[in-house]
Amino acid sequence: MDQKTNEEILIFVEKATAGDKEALETVLLSVQDLVFNLSLRMLGTFPDAEDAAQDILLKIMTHLSSFKQQSAFSTWVFRIAVNHLKNYKKHMFAERPLSFEFYGADIENAKIGDVPDLTQNVDASLLAEELKLSCTNVMLQCLDPESRCIFVLGTMFKLDSRMAGEILDLTPEAYRQRLSRIRKKMADFLRHYCGEYGEGRCRCEARVNYAIQSHRLDPNHMDYAGAGEIPLQTMLDVKQAMEETDTFSQNFAFCKPYEAPERTKRFVREFLDSPQLSVIRDAEGRG
Repeated sequence: MDQKTNEEILIFVEKATAGDKEALETVLLSVQDLVFNLSLRMLGTFPDAEDAAQDILLKIMTHLSSFKQQSAFSTWVFRIAVNHLKNYKKHMFAERPLSFEFYGADIENAKIGDVPDLTQNVDASLLAEELKLSCTNVMLQCLDPESRCIFVLGTMFKLDSRMAGEILDLTPEAYRQRLSRIRKKMADFLRHYCGEYGEGRCRCEARVNYAIQSHRLDPNHMDYAGAGEIPLQTMLDVKQAMEETDTFSQNFAFCKPYEAPERTKRFVREFLDSPQLSVIRDAEGRG
């Protein structure tokens, strides 16, 4: 879908709240990539991100009439998504939380040389790239939800501190300070352990079989390899990049945006054609 400015989206929002189904579809499809990518970085896996993204899109739909245009539409969407994801418990790492200590110990102590070849004739370089992107994304789960959110908004979406502070109910200065501390923590870990983004001993190509054995990588199902990368600007009308709070930007090249999976796109269209839409509309009207 073509990128739309905030002003253009507001026109569709007004039509959607008046009952225009095509306008509502345009509004939802315009933010689906934003919602999915935020969910992916907050939750760590594609399946969990898809499920959460659908929940968030429903929240946007049912609360659309509460948007009062006091901020950019994307800011309002971010706030709904952030509040949902910070308290989201239906994902894999909610029950099995990670820590930098655990991650570091696994890198240091894993007996990767004892594992046989489990690649099933899949190209080793593709598997290594999939592992790299998966590993660095899962590593974000070592942060608490609030810190993870700060990191993602500043590092991936590159929001300026005023907008990010508004989303998170922080002052711009507090947000900048916390972002800088969190990015330093992430950069220090990468530098110490990671051979891809730092000076560590961990090399993805050497850990492929170990990752397959521990069910962290599936040669027959590679989410990142099958996802289409998109420019940040197709998700968000970023008029002002995040202020440089530190010198760590080069460490986080793994924060790439992807197209929302086809299942998410299909969900929007199928829901808009379902009887449930009229039920939600009626409930919203009574609210």
